[in-house]
Amino acid sequence: MFFAPTASVAKKTKIDSLEMNVIDRCWRWNPDWRRNRPQLATCSVGYAGKMTNNIGKGLTRYVVTDPSDNPLKPKPGTLRYGVTMLRGKKWITFRRNMRIQLEKPLLIGSFTAIDGRGVEVHIAGKACLMIYKASNIIIHGLRIHHCRSQAPSSVMGPDSKILPIGPMDGDAIRLVTASKVWLDHNTLYACEDGLLDVTRGSTDITISNNWFRDQDKVILLGHDDGFLRDKNMKVTLIYNHFGPNCNQRMPRIRHGYAHVVNNFYQGWMQYAIGGSTNPSVKSQANLFIAPKAGNKEVTWRKSCGQGKKAGSCKFYSVGDAFENGASFDHSSGGGAAPRYNREQAFQVADSRSVRSLTKSSGALRCTRRSRC
Repeated sequence: MFFAPTASVAKKTKIDSLEMNVIDRCWRWNPDWRRNRPQLATCSVGYAGKMTNNIGKGLTRYVVTDPSDNPLKPKPGTLRYGVTMLRGKKWITFRRNMRIQLEKPLLIGSFTAIDGRGVEVHIAGKACLMIYKASNIIIHGLRIHHCRSQAPSSVMGPDSKILPIGPMDGDAIRLVTASKVWLDHNTLYACEDGLLDVTRGSTDITISNNWFRDQDKVILLGHDDGFLRDKNMKVTLIYNHFGPNCNQRMPRIRHGYAHVVNNFYQGWMQYAIGGSTNPSVKSQANLFIAPKAGNKEVTWRKSCGQGKKAGSCKFYSVGDAFENGASFDHSSGGGAAPRYNREQAFQVADSRSVRSLTKSSGALRCTRRSRC
């Protein structure tokens, strides 16, 4: 049975004196969330919208009990078996703490929710996650790190089909022609290439409550300067914690639109937010703390034109907070409105609340007997 917060319980915005953001207070206040795990799908905001297509009639619940991996012949009980061998809607959880070393990239198909709440799940050491031509996907509560590049190979893909895949650069999560994807409360760090790529026409993505740290290239939005389909890309980044030890791309965007709101930036080396080839970025009510030494400027821009075309990279800063000398070279006015629909919309918090609202970013340390 699913439930939604009533007007009275919606006022419960704190757990142990922690102020909760709009996503977390949708479910974390309830001590019985484990019995109602799919209710999480009603809590998303931003361009992914509500994830209610992932729940309801026909939902299969699957529990991972075995951390091993066979890319071509997945064993029952493994993560790859649940992701690839089960058809239709599936909600995947984990029996216990585990470290999963994927031998080859894991291709995640449509209508899949991977829910790591209540245990500590690491995906690390070899291949990591890929979403290819799929939609309606939730990835929540995983620790993904030390992902390594992969040679071309074949793997068991969604709907029990063996598929060839090309070389992989070593990203934690890679989206290719994906839509309606929600990535929430994951911890990502120390991967060979980047932590998250959203490319080749992917759109309607929400990236929320994640902790990105210890990485050169963090988030790439847009495949390359020549891939014009990415001009339709729409991404929301909200309540994320960037740092420490992040260098660049938080995010870097090409062609499309990003609403970067209520995020905490714990320094950078090259830059925090960058773009090229006609992107639009609305940076709203974020907290930017510049590094003690080096570049204090938040933004970086490339191929944005000169003279009358100099404004082809549309960067707007509205209500952001800056500490330690941080600065944001931005266009005047408050343009680049996100134009959310009713299912996507949310109330933007004041930048003074960002420290508190992002304090729980990353995979939550909740157990079977405690609240998250």
